Amino acid sequence: MRIPFTQVDAFADRPFAGNPAAVMPLATWPDDALLQQIAAENNLSETAFLVPLTGDAEATFELRWFTPTAEVALCGHATLASGHVVLSSDGAIDRVAFRTRRSGVLAVARQGSGYSLDLPAWAPAPRALDAIVAALGVDGVVDTLWHEKGYALIVVDDAATVRDARPDQRALAAAEPCVAVLAARGQETDIVSRVFTPAYGIDEDPVTGSAHAVMVPYFAEKLGRDTMTAFQASARGGRLTCRLADDRVVLGGQCVTVIEGSFLLP
Repeated sequence: MRIPFTQVDAFADRPFAGNPAAVMPLATWPDDALLQQIAAENNLSETAFLVPLTGDAEATFELRWFTPTAEVALCGHATLASGHVVLSSDGAIDRVAFRTRRSGVLAVARQGSGYSLDLPAWAPAPRALDAIVAALGVDGVVDTLWHEKGYALIVVDDAATVRDARPDQRALAAAEPCVAVLAARGQETDIVSRVFTPAYGIDEDPVTGSAHAVMVPYFAEKLGRDTMTAFQASARGGRLTCRLADDRVVLGGQCVTVIEGSFLLP
């Protein structure tokens, strides 16, 4: 059995930047255990699986995402990569919508030389996160916030603190299973962040769309405007444009295809 395989660097304008994702279209859903095994074999931060939908007025595909160790509720960069693959294969359409199991319908549309990605706005609420802050090993904490989908947002007063952070990954995984987002106001961009996810088998995620679904509502209030720019300061790095539109966050970015082929199953 051959499954088409495309590896895409998302939120990147060149290869070896942004966040790599595997995009794998399927005819029907196999057992979840097989999907998890495939994602573990790919060993990328996310593998996106697509199955065509019929009779759905809102979406063309059902979309699911798996890290090497778990299925996740939302993944922005792999959704952007999936949109890139679909729109690159069909020049007659400018937008594709995906139905997801826990995050509703998500859409990717052409936008200049890249794409826009429509995500739910997940505004976080203040909460003490002492164990997570200790594991991150940072000072100058301004706010700590939590979203029920499992996102911890720790805001510090200096972008250099974000860039220089060296978390204790074992302590972070033990503190509380979550996506730990460390962020600050930037100078060249409005937001500078890094994202740590050891509980999901990835110590540091290179560029995380879903984290911006949490950050953008917070920073829109702090900045007093609905549009902003962002840079995720991982080793690979990734730049995004961000806009808060009512209960949605719209991210902008580019994609680069780096591998095309087949995944072989017996």
